[in-house]
Order: sequence, then C-alpha cells, then structure tokens
Amino acid sequence: MDMQSTVVVGSDGVTAEDVLAVARGGARIELSEQALERVGAARRFIEDLAARPEPVYGVSTGFGALAVRHISPELRARLQRNIVRSHAAGMGPRVEREVVRALMFLRLKTVASGHTGVRPEVLRTMAEVLNAGITPVVHEYGSLGCSGDLAPLSHCAMTLLGEGDAEGPDGRVRPAGELLAEHGIAPVELREKEGLALLNGTDGMLGMLVMACADLAALHTAADITAALSLEALLGTERVLAPELHAVRPHPGQATSAANMLKVLAGSGLTGHHQDDAPRVQDAYSVRCAPQVAGAGRDTLAHARQVAERELAASVDNPVVLADGRVESNGNFHGAPVAYVLDFLAIAAADLASIAERRTDRLLDRNRSHGLPPFLAQDAGVDSGLMIAQYTQAALVSELKRLAAPASVDSIPSSAMQEDHVSMGWSAARKLRTAVDGLTRVVAVELYAAARALELRAEVGAGGSAGAGAVSPAGRAVVDAARAAGVGGAGGDRFLAPDLAAAEAFVRGGGLVAAAESVTGPLG
Repeated sequence: MDMQSTVVVGSDGVTAEDVLAVARGGARIELSEQALERVGAARRFIEDLAARPEPVYGVSTGFGALAVRHISPELRARLQRNIVRSHAAGMGPRVEREVVRALMFLRLKTVASGHTGVRPEVLRTMAEVLNAGITPVVHEYGSLGCSGDLAPLSHCAMTLLGEGDAEGPDGRVRPAGELLAEHGIAPVELREKEGLALLNGTDGMLGMLVMACADLAALHTAADITAALSLEALLGTERVLAPELHAVRPHPGQATSAANMLKVLAGSGLTGHHQDDAPRVQDAYSVRCAPQVAGAGRDTLAHARQVAERELAASVDNPVVLADGRVESNGNFHGAPVAYVLDFLAIAAADLASIAERRTDRLLDRNRSHGLPPFLAQDAGVDSGLMIAQYTQAALVSELKRLAAPASVDSIPSSAMQEDHVSMGWSAARKLRTAVDGLTRVVAVELYAAARALELRAEVGAGGSAGAGAVSPAGRAVVDAARAAGVGGAGGDRFLAPDLAAAEAFVRGGGLVAAAESVTGPLG
C-alpha cells in the first residue's frame, strides 16, 4: 500500500480523486484545522440541546420507529453504543477492501463538515484507523440504501469502538480491539448523537459509484480502441467517423468516441476495402454505429459523475446541525439520486458489451468477415479457433443484461413502516461492480479476436489474397503490446483460458489504452 500521498479533509467536501487515492492508493489523511474547529462548534450545539428537557431525535430519543421514547441522560451513552451494535447486522461475503476504505473515508468527509454534531476526537480516530490500514469486515447484505448504508456503516463504527472484526494491514482478519491496541489507537466512547452520525449516509453506494465511474471511463476508451481494430479487421470504412457527420448530431460522447476511433485507424491500409471482395454499401450497425452506442454510454457516465460530484459536496445525516445551531430532521439520507445513476450505468455497460460481442461474432463468421478464416482458426475443422471464446463472451453479455435490471425500482418497507420507501442503492452499486468486471472481460475478448484477425489479415491480404495494405500504426502497437503481455497470437488450437486471462489483465491494467496512445497521443 502506497502511503506517500496525502489527502487533506476540510469542511467543504472532497473530490473523486481524493476517494480513489484513499480507497485504492492508500493515501494518508490529514484533518484541517478549519474542519476541526467547525466540528467543535457543531458539537457545542448538540451538548446544549442534550442538556434541555425537550426531546431531540438522535440526541435524546430512540431511532426509527422507536423515536417516540425519550432517553434519560444516564442511558444516552448506552443508546449510542446499542445503535451501532444492533445495526451491525450484515450477512454474506465480505465486501472488497477498497469499498470499505471508500465507505469510511466518505463518512469521515461528512462528519468533518460540521453538520453531524460529533466531537473532534471521533474524527481523529476515524482518520487514524484509515491511516493505520485497518479495514473493518463489512458484509454484502444489510443495506436498503435509505437511512443510509446502515449495516455497512455500523460494521465500520464497530471497529472504532474496538469491537467486531477487522483486517489488518497484513491482510489478516483479527479482533478490532487488538488491531487498535497494536497501533496505539484508543477506542471511541460514544456520546449523544455520535452513534447515529456514524451510520446515516449514502457513503457505500457513493464510494462504489466514484470507483465505477473511473473504471467505466477507462473502459469506454478501451472499447473505442477495440471497435476500431474490429472495423479495420473487417475492412470497414472509416468515413463514417468523420467529424462533420457527428457534428450534425451533437452528442459530445459520440463525437469523442468517433474521434478516438479515427485516431486509432490513422494510416491504415485496410480500411475502405469493403468494396473489394463482396461489395458493401454500408458496414453493419455494430461497426458503423459504434460511436453512437459508446458515445451514449459516455454521456450517461458524464451525468453520473455530475451526481457523484454533488453528493461528494453534500453532508448526509439525519438530523443535521445547521449553521445557526438548529438541529433539524430531514430526508437527505435517501439514496435515490445515487441509486438511479448506478442503475443507468449498468444499462449502458450492458449495451456496450452487447455491441462489442456482435463485432466479435462478425469477425468469426466466414460469411460476414470478408475473407477471414472460420472462427479465425488456422485449419478450420481440425482447429476450432476462437469459437468458444465467443461463447464465453456471449455468456458474459447475457449476465450483463440481467444485471441491467434496475434495483432502484424496488422498495421493501422497513422499521415498522416508518421507513416505508427505500432506494436499494447499495444493491444497485454491488451489481454495477459485477457489471464493470464483466464488461472488462467482454472488451478483452474483442481485443483478442481483433488482434488475431489483424495478424491474419496482414498475412493473407485484405480480401483474402496477397497484397493488402498494412495494419494501422496504432493497431500494430496494440497487437505487439498484447503479445508482449502474454496474449497469444494466431496459430493452431491451444489452451485458450490463459490467453483470455492475459487479455483481461492487459485491458484491466491499462495496457491496451497505453499501447494505442503511444501512437495516437491522448485519447478522450
């Protein structure tokens, strides 16, 4: 874990880059004096309210449907401990370390805003736990995406109390109390409002949204590259990528995708041969409409990023402490804004995968590939080539289509009908993470097929005879880099799974984009 970079948490929100630095890069966290002063001022409002006889939700009452009970001062510390313990009710597999770190960091961001009423020492302990590389054990199931990601955040709060289990920086899961003691961190003793303030936010779904946005941005560029390689291998025309054509339908994502493809195809001697062997007036939709589909996904991603930026600037809690000292109940914890875009991104990811699979299938079909051998096999019949690689890709696409069914349209009432409409945003985020992984593999299979097709094209010529033009310089760079990364080339049948795994690693690690950009310069 790289502990060199530092993220300063103030009172005015954080950026997506900050989230990625902490969640994935292990960045250290520093708390600004401004944040600590603001937190201290808000805490004084809470302490004043706690001393009054009138009940205040979360300060001197129970929670949810139990908010009707007034809690006497001597029971309030127990009340705050109890909400953490009782709400830490997750089940199922452990959630990924990067998700938990994002979840904790975003909760830290909210309590640093001065709107939650916690003491500064709670803030400091949260930062110390993250900086020590201690990661609470959080489970897959437990959040309905309303009243915040309650169970996941409760498991994180348990670690602050020195209870439950957590993963140490060495990757071993141990009692949280032991890990805190080893790092010289004193467990938190919760006071009024603090237990509730640690639980009541959209931090889990937001963290996963931020990471998905980063991953999908890279995947859209990768998909533009593989679409261009497939167009080239199919002898398609690059004229449909001309900027003036996309200017007449001014969707920004579409223009970006078309420009990316045009850069990758620059200098190709293969494009435009669609009239040679079996004349075509137009290329198939999966080739010709690649910028329109990928571009729509890009525009969806831009909208999702805007929602994420707004949420990153928010302070999500209930009740909230306002600047004038009022403590007001609200519904800002409802995850609908985040849940909707998480679902929208899953739809866009499924469609991007679907069009990529159609191009792969076209490359393998001798009746539609314009001179390429069946299934890109060396000796078709004896060899099966990439036949089953496309099966795997099709299975992934089918899974992505199932994952595109929205979670946010579902709602299961909870808390004795007090919380009678929920967002299911956590579930939307979890399935989007699965969809992003699936899309990565789909793009990897298209890369594998297109790279082999380009090698075969260079051997036998554009229309199946010698003398065709050369592969584009960017295409050649991608093929060479893929081979250097362990992605096998053309030849007889062999064990395909290692080749596909190497292709996936090449895409996931950024090697595909880096190889293309070594020739094209930066792509959008």
